[in-house]
Amino acid sequence: MMKNSLIVCGAGLAGCEAAWQAAERGVKVLLYEMKPKKFTPAHTSPAFAELVCSNSLRSDMLTNAVGLLKEEMRRLGSLIMEAADATRIPAGSALAVDRKLFSEYITKRIKSHPNIDVISQEVTSVPEDVITVIATGPLTSDAFAEYIRTGLGCEGLHFFDAVAPIVSADSIDMEIAFFGSRYGKGGDDYINCPMTEEEYAAFYQALVSARQAELKDFDREQQEKAGFFEGCMPIEVMAARGYDTLRFGPLKPVGIVDERTGRRPYAVVQLRRENAAGTMYNMVGFQTRLAFPEQKRVFSMIPGLGNAQFLRYGVMHRNTYLNSPGLLAADYSMIRRPNIYFAGQMTGVEGYVESAGSGLVAGINAARAVLGLERIIFPETTMLGAMAAYISRGGTGRFEPMNANFGLVPPLDKKVRNKQIKNEALSNRALSAIAEISDRVWQGRRQN
Repeated sequence: MMKNSLIVCGAGLAGCEAAWQAAERGVKVLLYEMKPKKFTPAHTSPAFAELVCSNSLRSDMLTNAVGLLKEEMRRLGSLIMEAADATRIPAGSALAVDRKLFSEYITKRIKSHPNIDVISQEVTSVPEDVITVIATGPLTSDAFAEYIRTGLGCEGLHFFDAVAPIVSADSIDMEIAFFGSRYGKGGDDYINCPMTEEEYAAFYQALVSARQAELKDFDREQQEKAGFFEGCMPIEVMAARGYDTLRFGPLKPVGIVDERTGRRPYAVVQLRRENAAGTMYNMVGFQTRLAFPEQKRVFSMIPGLGNAQFLRYGVMHRNTYLNSPGLLAADYSMIRRPNIYFAGQMTGVEGYVESAGSGLVAGINAARAVLGLERIIFPETTMLGAMAAYISRGGTGRFEPMNANFGLVPPLDKKVRNKQIKNEALSNRALSAIAEISDRVWQGRRQN
């Protein structure tokens, strides 16, 4: 290794962004990518930053959390956003790109950068004393995944995971739902959505007949081998075992009484507080593989969730990610081995843009470590900072991957009921925070 240099493993969106940010600060980067010598089942092109599942990078509006994230990244010189804006195609308020041109643009920019050397080789371990960013994604090769687990001492999760939806607290109808824990134990960490017998019957029929999301061939093969863990059984699979299975499982009404009526519901859906601020609630036991539109349709039948805003839908897929809270710091470095950084979906961020955002933060901080500069922890009022805080601390329950959403950021000082006005205020606050730390973030930046 040369002086003032670092390693980046993986040339997906996170790895390319990390390599770019470091290189732009004068740091020499060795970027390892196993393509084209070896491909994962999800990839087909030798180009970098390949978009596999969709050509849409989602909303570009500042009233949307991922739209804010993209704007933060633009203002910090993101290569991924530069490429997206250069190759975008008409898609209304969404940012959609020509996938082929997008990957080609990034590949060309990376390979032509004077501070980046690309090495076409699979990585199975990393040097002990070299600053390294690991961004090998949810389909990390088996050999390298084993090294991460054993060689780096990381507690990784590698199985088919069914994740429950999360709803915005202020979209729950509290005229119908009510706070309360089972048998009166605990405070207001749970919100209860009570069901009558008729409401349960209608919900059950809709659930067992709802359309499931289609798995990719390699995901389907792996899932058939792995099966489901009982602890994260998809709710539709559980429901298919029998009409009353849910009423003796996650929807059991035992120990819950609506104090307004003095009656116990026929069935009850519990929502658990997902963060300390109480802005997000997790649907307890509702891990699912239903298609997103079906989740919206069926779960909106639950009393109190008729107008619920889903901050995250449930997902079902092979997922290799770290149990990041307590393992990674808010700059994406390992707490026990601070010369090692992680970026991308492996950290617990979910989505293309979120992965690139984590790469941006990790790349900036890895470069600063090489240059002997103090690390930068992005303010939690920014979406970049809120995501980093989430992966380093987690929520209140089991750690699960998370998309960018406004439930991650601290609430405004003053309550605003209008969703659009509130989101605009949150975005303005975030961009002001980005402006305040801009000089530090750009420190050491190469002049073009």
